Amino acid sequence: MAHHLASVQDAMQRSRRQELSDAWRGFRTAARLGWQTEANWADPVLFAIYSVAKPVGAALILVFMVDIISAGRADPALRAFVVIGTALWSFVMAGIAGLAWSILDDRERYRMLKYLYVSPNSMLLLLLGRGSARIGIGAFGALITLGVGVVFLSVPFDVTRIDWLLAVVCMAMGLVGVLAVGIILAAVCMQLRQDSWSYPEAVAGALFLLVGAVFPLLVLPPAVQAVGLVLPLTWWLEGTRQALFPGSVSSIGGAGSLWQGWTGTAAPSSWEILIALAATTALTLVLAVLCFRWAEHRAKEKGVFDMVTGS
Repeated sequence: MAHHLASVQDAMQRSRRQELSDAWRGFRTAARLGWQTEANWADPVLFAIYSVAKPVGAALILVFMVDIISAGRADPALRAFVVIGTALWSFVMAGIAGLAWSILDDRERYRMLKYLYVSPNSMLLLLLGRGSARIGIGAFGALITLGVGVVFLSVPFDVTRIDWLLAVVCMAMGLVGVLAVGIILAAVCMQLRQDSWSYPEAVAGALFLLVGAVFPLLVLPPAVQAVGLVLPLTWWLEGTRQALFPGSVSSIGGAGSLWQGWTGTAAPSSWEILIALAATTALTLVLAVLCFRWAEHRAKEKGVFDMVTGS
């Protein structure tokens, strides 16, 4: 009897290992396909230049706007605030829009979504693999933008002052939060027609306003500030700024901010940032999984996987 139970347990362990191996192979293949699709089989050097031109250009435009408006008397801390927010936002844009565009690409352009759905791997796993290429490109653009800000725009940076624990934890949870928002948007786009190509950028633009990317939340009405405080991206940006540039301008606190009215403190501490980031990320992730499962079931029932809404 004991020998039989041991055999059953061994078989179950082998089965689980095989499932994990199959899942990893499916994710890796989807990621490679996503990269080849994004790069369009272009020369790596040319593609790298193209990938970083947009985020760097956006950062330069915002910095020059701040300098012109302030007649050259802008606080260097404000310049750093704008550069950091713009750099990190290229990562957010790639994560949020990349997953939704993967759905639209496979359904409308390549007309392969129905074949991906009936493959042995999870649809969500394949979607994450397809979107990982855009996320990698966005992360590369963010690093280049930060480098340009430090070298050419006099953004104060001291590697010895970095809070590495806060930086690593915030980036890990921030990636999960970005992916969760991207999954929700992909679930929505799965139900829509071809004209939903513009929706990811529209949503990202709205979030750009709400999460304190290039200006503090205190300039917004209190009700809008409250919306920003329940979004994981707000706390991720705040935590990453404070980790890489300790003492920088807070995107959440400040005199007259909703945060100060609620807590009586000028800005959240590192532990408060981590707790809020963990809570909002967990809630967003649960919502994302539920939304995607519902969207997947509805798409199957309505025949959306077989549908091509454009010409």
